[in-house]
Amino acid sequence: MHYNQSCAAKGDYGSRYRQQLYRSMQRAAVNIFKTENSYEMLVFAPGRIKEHFHIDVKGMELTVSYTPPEGFARPDWIHREYSRGAFQRTFTLDDTVEAAKISAKYEAGVLHIVLPVIPGKETLQREIVVS
Repeated sequence: MHYNQSCAAKGDYGSRYRQQLYRSMQRAAVNIFKTENSYEMLVFAPGRIKEHFHIDVKGMELTVSYTPPEGFARPDWIHREYSRGAFQRTFTLDDTVEAAKISAKYEAGVLHIVLPVIPGKETLQREIVVS
């Protein structure tokens, strides 16, 4: 499972980079870790309303998005380090994830998504020795 690279990560540092940098302020931070039976995704999204999250699987892509309700208050910020606005993040799943059993809960400003691994289909891990 991996995150699809942004233009900034690919090295396009023109006006698209500035747009991406601005959009990154609108983006929710994501941490992913692996347990014995699943991938666990933590989406940092404080101040959101859980009913406005959307999690979709299409083919091998998982999309996590949030759309604020109409009339959502937008204060005149003096200092702002995170957004409560809309975002969308897309991740590529591998064939070890059991998409039909993905679950999610929103608690204390964190959207916790569990992506179960199909038993017996875990990705083989081995160390490659650099010579």
